[in-house]
Amino acid sequence: MKMLVAVATLGTALGLAMPEAQAAGCIKGAIAGGVAGHFAGHHGLLGAGAGCLVGRHVANSRNADQASPQQYQQPQYQQQYQQANPTVSR
Repeated sequence: MKMLVAVATLGTALGLAMPEAQAAGCIKGAIAGGVAGHFAGHHGLLGAGAGCLVGRHVANSRNADQASPQQYQQPQYQQQYQQANPTVSR
């Protein structure tokens, strides 16, 4: 009994000491993949794993797109032409 209490206490302490998990997209993907895998031949665990990976990839792609928006830049030859001919407008 003492051993069970000690293990439970240690597990709780370690669980509280760990940093917060960054599971953006994994939960949603795992749920959708698990359901799809279950209906596609009773492979729910395999579907959940694949769904988690896909969900993480999609979430990371969205974060990268939001963090650095792409701005349109003129090609180099147009910039050089405009510098050489400042009176010419489009």
